Amino acid sequence: MTQTDRTDTPALPPVTLGALARVLTAAGLDATASEPDAPVRGMTVDSREIEPGNLFVCKGAAFKPAFLASAVERGAGAYLCDASKLDELAGAVPGTPHLAVSDVRRAMALVAPEVYAHPERKLRIVGITGTKGKSTTAYMLKSILDAADMTPSILGSIETDDGVEHFESHNTTPEAPELWRHLRNSVDAGRDIMVMEVSSQGLKYDRVLGLPLDIAVFLNIGRDHISGIEHPNFEDYFSSKLRIFEQCDTAVVNLGSEHAERILDAAERARRVITLSAHADVPATYQARAIAPTPTGCAFELVRSDAPGEATAPVAPIELGIPGLFNVENALAAIACAQLLGAPDDAIARGLAHLRVPGRMEVVASRDRRVIAIIDYAHNELSYQALFSSMRSEYPDRRIIAVFGAPGDKAVERREALPRVAGQYADLLIYTEEDPAHERVEDICAELAAHTPAGVAHRIICDREQAVEAAIRDAYEHDGESLVLLLAKGDETRQHRGDEYPEVKSDLALARELID
Repeated sequence: MTQTDRTDTPALPPVTLGALARVLTAAGLDATASEPDAPVRGMTVDSREIEPGNLFVCKGAAFKPAFLASAVERGAGAYLCDASKLDELAGAVPGTPHLAVSDVRRAMALVAPEVYAHPERKLRIVGITGTKGKSTTAYMLKSILDAADMTPSILGSIETDDGVEHFESHNTTPEAPELWRHLRNSVDAGRDIMVMEVSSQGLKYDRVLGLPLDIAVFLNIGRDHISGIEHPNFEDYFSSKLRIFEQCDTAVVNLGSEHAERILDAAERARRVITLSAHADVPATYQARAIAPTPTGCAFELVRSDAPGEATAPVAPIELGIPGLFNVENALAAIACAQLLGAPDDAIARGLAHLRVPGRMEVVASRDRRVIAIIDYAHNELSYQALFSSMRSEYPDRRIIAVFGAPGDKAVERREALPRVAGQYADLLIYTEEDPAHERVEDICAELAAHTPAGVAHRIICDREQAVEAAIRDAYEHDGESLVLLLAKGDETRQHRGDEYPEVKSDLALARELID
């Protein structure tokens, strides 16, 4: 993927520090501008991305004055900082205009719409949250909208495409300055729809504070991202996700989720609530029935109603172009959003039938189909349960080999949960690298191995490319048919190691090279 040059976009109008200070004061924050008339254009939290005139945000416990000095050298017009750190920072860049505030994180979210000239006023924004399925649902909706010639921008864990910039994402929901830049780019590119994944971290830490959502989708909830540096417990994780309903017009809720009643209660904050169900005995606004696998994906009948049990539209046959019966719930969410946005029925059918989600349920098969590899981003307990149970049902007689790891510096519960779930279905588990960040791959894999259920065959191959090769070799050496599951990395071309993101071959590329 490439990042497009931003020089062709219209110049942002300048906004003064005094104007920003007044916005913050009106919101209840303490804010002082050293030079109220000092203008800024654009903003960022990354000193390496500074453009002349930008407002630079001094954020984070590990922030160093050297970062600010670098930003000013690159042309920052002013900086925003915590008032308690002003003396230290001002000493590093004497004379540079600044905006000192009582809460940097909230402040940068509140001033970003002003700096970027309120692009949300010209956009319809769909926010999708859930423990699993966010990316798939976003791409289903994008495929439908593309089929309807309603090209949206997309912002999530796989890629960022705002019509001006297009690159592989590192965060599901970026910090507020970057988020609002992408909204601005979307408007400048002539787009009027933004489809975005909204993470629990994005909600908890105010990255989406003040962002009005036309539609908020809540897919499901399970245990994930619980650690000392993310969410201390499940309640914190769940309540963070429920905050999405505080800023939406229409709520879309999957009734198949655990804790559906609590989700519905929170959704009542919205002006309108639409429900989804893939279960025949659970009526909903959008309901799927007669769900069945097909050679290339799965199919179902769509029943739409305004009152439970009373169809208000003809039953529509829907075919999905990707496998996985669990994807029906994601498809229902995408259909509901597409209809709310005005997409016609024929575009919905075409968009889902010709669907491709990068790195999600991608199938690579040998010519004789004796060896099939499925590449997917499944990475937590809920997604593993859905994926493995569906694969065992759809490929009942195949030997299953699963290649996966666990990330470093976060979501430590996965190191116990993933082997436990995968071990119920797979014949061989191969543990390998998956964005180790600041931890040793060997240590993470050892934890996964230690939690492998008794009697389940497993290996540790820390080099991910070698792990994929070993899995596919094992599949070919097996006398019968095999299914190889390459999980969590999809078609990502980078690994998070330390503070760097070096390029690697994606699981999808490796599978295509190795399977004939």
